[in-house]
Amino acid sequence: MTLRAMVLATSAILAWPQMALAQDPTTDEAEPQGSVIIVTAQRQSQSLQEVPIAVSAFDATALESQQIENAADLQLTLPNVSFSKGNFTGSSFTIRGIGDLCVGVTCDAATAIHINGSPLFGTRLFETEYFDLERIEVLRGPQGTLFGRNATSGVVNLVTAKPDLGSFGAAGEFEYGNYNSIKAEGMVNVPIGDSIGVRVAGFFLNRDGYTTNLFDNSDVDDRDMYAVRGSLRFEPGADTTLDFMAYYFREDDTRLRNQKQACQRDPLGVLGCLNNRRDFDITNANSTVGATLSSQEFFAIQGIPSVLGLGSLYGPDAFAGFDKPDDVRTVNTAYTPFYFADEVQLQARLEQRIGAMTLTATGLYQDTEVDSRQDYFLGIQDRTGFATALNVLSGFAANGLPTGLPAPAPAFVPGSSAYFTPIVEALIPNGPGGVLCTSDNDDGNRGAFEGNVLCGETPLSFDRSSEQRESWSGEILLSSDFDGAFNFLLGGIYAKSKTTDNSYYVNSFALDYASAILGSFGTLAGGAPPSYFATSMYRNNSLEANLESFGVFGEIYVDLTERLTFTGGLRYNDDKKDVTARTTLISFLNPYANDGEPFDSPITPLTGPSGLFDADPGTPGEQLTQFREVGFDEITGRAVLDYEVTPDNSIYASYARGYKSGGINPPLSPVFDVAESFGSETIDAFEIGSKNTFANGALQLNATAFYYKYSGLQLSRIVARTSVNDTIDADIWGVELESVIRPDPDWLVNLTFSYLNAEVAGDQFFSNPRDPGGGDPDAVIIKD
Repeated sequence: MTLRAMVLATSAILAWPQMALAQDPTTDEAEPQGSVIIVTAQRQSQSLQEVPIAVSAFDATALESQQIENAADLQLTLPNVSFSKGNFTGSSFTIRGIGDLCVGVTCDAATAIHINGSPLFGTRLFETEYFDLERIEVLRGPQGTLFGRNATSGVVNLVTAKPDLGSFGAAGEFEYGNYNSIKAEGMVNVPIGDSIGVRVAGFFLNRDGYTTNLFDNSDVDDRDMYAVRGSLRFEPGADTTLDFMAYYFREDDTRLRNQKQACQRDPLGVLGCLNNRRDFDITNANSTVGATLSSQEFFAIQGIPSVLGLGSLYGPDAFAGFDKPDDVRTVNTAYTPFYFADEVQLQARLEQRIGAMTLTATGLYQDTEVDSRQDYFLGIQDRTGFATALNVLSGFAANGLPTGLPAPAPAFVPGSSAYFTPIVEALIPNGPGGVLCTSDNDDGNRGAFEGNVLCGETPLSFDRSSEQRESWSGEILLSSDFDGAFNFLLGGIYAKSKTTDNSYYVNSFALDYASAILGSFGTLAGGAPPSYFATSMYRNNSLEANLESFGVFGEIYVDLTERLTFTGGLRYNDDKKDVTARTTLISFLNPYANDGEPFDSPITPLTGPSGLFDADPGTPGEQLTQFREVGFDEITGRAVLDYEVTPDNSIYASYARGYKSGGINPPLSPVFDVAESFGSETIDAFEIGSKNTFANGALQLNATAFYYKYSGLQLSRIVARTSVNDTIDADIWGVELESVIRPDPDWLVNLTFSYLNAEVAGDQFFSNPRDPGGGDPDAVIIKD
């Protein structure tokens, strides 16, 4: 017996009691082949085929049979849906061409992610795999009158399995595979008396990395994660249900935040990578800010001996001799990636039936943290070109700065060696031919010159993306189930989120070197204590960002005839946001003797109109941080006509207005002419659809056509190493087809088809960051 057969046999044995209990030998009547999936797309339990919304749902059986284990798998079974990871530890669930195109701490998600109906903020759910779920619902199109906050593209609602009060149950799976992959998941359900049930489920994954690092022949991009969820259900009476859920997830491994990237190398070092082909080459290092600030040319402009430059912008760059492996699963990097994430969710939900009405109250607490670091080039830099500069620097540290004067004048400037010794001690502690050290920054901006370093034989370049977030939300729903032609749903939601230390860092040996050389020469000339320009790493830091949001909404459902139903809904949205932030890179002088937080520096810079660091030029006086606050409000709604052609066939037409609040851009110098904030995004969505079941459930066929008119679609672009957001108008239309074919009870075939067309509306100019020349072959791009 092979190991795989043993695992399958074990799974079958564990599942046998449940399968046996499901059999009913006394039932002889023919039943529909297609199982009925119950969803809460309209915040009430309804059959999937009865809901006049483009919604797809997968119950536990469908998730297992279609091998949907995570978000990446989910996109393969849905029309016009895709999932991708972002650069800054985020992810984007894109529905009908709209995903999280806005990048920043104050951006709202276009696709609202929910757990048991409650909105999640910055969730790490997409890092783990699905386990012990009752179902997953994916609603396409704006859903603001029913779900969450600002769901312009759609909603993904994960519904966890609840305790069964009627019987004990247990299930488990174990899997072993290549790359030493060990995966296990399981659940235990325990009833306590007739009114209480407890369910505990967990997931564990540990495997070696899929990617080989040629530098040290190690494997990276491994996985080491686990998650556990505990649920409790209490039913004190037939009309009352109280659910509690606690969830914890943790990951600590070498996951690559960004996989290997394609690049057509720019031989001139202006763009780094060109946009004509997708080669497996590496960027031209001369295009980076580190190479520019540490170059011979830039030093000469600053009045610093050009011989101290690490290289020339017109000469070979640090990657000139690097041969990037073509294999997508092979890299060559001196920096081992690091990835840490954890998340806590606590949820309570009360459902109380009051006659023909149901009152539901839900509260959720969420705490998330993520910290990711990796070599953003995934390449090895050649230090050969640094040799001359490092030898000259060592000479300055040993003897001082040469005066260039004939004897008997001093050969070196008295006391000047003190301005260069700290650089040598921090960056090349074993001399010019020894290890090179780079800032391994902490949250307090302390780097190489405070003793916080990473050292190696090659120059290091890496980035770090981190965030901590704490969120709360509460929602109340009142829905009716009258026998007459009229029903309603009323609701209100309040949410609050606080983000601390949302940061993006870029660290490199070249930046440390430039900050030190520029600072030492500046303070030597000005007679100030030996200092470097802090921060020696680039840091876009939102020290604190707050969101406070509330909404009230309602819908009515009117049976105009026995077959025709009208749905009308309205929602009022109110969002307030504030952020305290700053962006630094070689921004102010910090003495080498100050081994604490650089912002506690006892002296001030020698640059700027007032000689002081100013994080907010738009506010009078010098500010250590920039504080901005904005507020948005909007009324949205929807109207739907749903006609039942037969009990198994229906058509519907709908109009919905969606909304996503605006936000605040990171602080930038006024010279870049970037707006401090960006506006709200609204969408007018028109949709027609048909839902059909044929042959007693053997064939299910749903079709949808839609047209979206976006106003203020939020898009991000990079300005001065910072992601900023703008808005444009856009038109999107498409068609979707979903079908489920069941030739017999043992076979199921899913077929989907989708077409999407999206374009910028009107005469608007929005530059392509990969094509600054706008497609003009005669354009000349200049590096400024």
